[in-house]
Amino acid sequence: MENQLESNYVWGTPGELLGCVSGELGLRQFLEANGHTLVVTSDKDGDNCTADKELVDADVVISQPFWPYYLTREKIEKAKNLKMAITAGIGSDHVDLQAAMDNNVDVVEVTYCNSISVSEHQVMMILTLVRDYHNQYAIVKSGGWNIADAVSRSYDVEGMHIGTVAAGRIGLSVLRKMKPFDVNLHYFDRHRLPKSVEDELNLTFHDSVESMVSVCDVVTINCPLHPETEDLFNQNLIGKMKKGAYLVNTARGKICNRDAVAEALESGQLSGYAGDVWLFSPLTPLRFLIVTVLSLNSFSPQITATVN
Repeated sequence: MENQLESNYVWGTPGELLGCVSGELGLRQFLEANGHTLVVTSDKDGDNCTADKELVDADVVISQPFWPYYLTREKIEKAKNLKMAITAGIGSDHVDLQAAMDNNVDVVEVTYCNSISVSEHQVMMILTLVRDYHNQYAIVKSGGWNIADAVSRSYDVEGMHIGTVAAGRIGLSVLRKMKPFDVNLHYFDRHRLPKSVEDELNLTFHDSVESMVSVCDVVTINCPLHPETEDLFNQNLIGKMKKGAYLVNTARGKICNRDAVAEALESGQLSGYAGDVWLFSPLTPLRFLIVTVLSLNSFSPQITATVN
């Protein structure tokens, strides 16, 4: 089977970006060689968009979590041939899961495909926040060289308490990558890790998220978005965090209450916030307003899931 695939399909060039419209996820030659039709579009929003028109008779729809095509109940019920909704990544909150179940549409993800990329990005964001790198870069870019200003909010991560909400593939990878920095590692998860892993990384397990955030200098969010985690980091929970802590969210935007985060940053309850996820993706100028007033933070498009 492997030889047959190799002979019928030319694999992508190393370093070639496939996760875009022009890259077509590297699927066109394989699918068309097997008699299927592939339609690729970025026109996915608004009335009469191309995606809606093509969905009507589609058997399978593939969407990327960082540029999602929102599959609502209305859209699913109009797609009479739809059998499967695939996330080219991890996380399917852009799909109405109840509607999918009601209409016998399978919802699948590519488990583990980008866990390393996301965890590496989180480590970068932790260091960027704690070292206050963006402020230092801005000083140099503007022609300045005031060392006192550059380091006034810059700290060593060594000795800090770092915690993750959920310790699955991504959360555990973050913990492993942070261990060499000589930090104290904490985690909250419904499913406790094996004792061997806890001993290896010297982990402290917390049976509630409130317990963990109260002792951590940096909290990273690695849980999926579902009804229990939506708006999890609201004013109440953020108020229980260690004053001056940092919050990193590369999971889903709706896990954090936008207004509560902004208020905490302004009051000093949070020293910084980093993320690449938003209430809606992609980010529009209107939704970008919150970012422009938060100068001590680190933001990027939703790129943690991209791999070259």
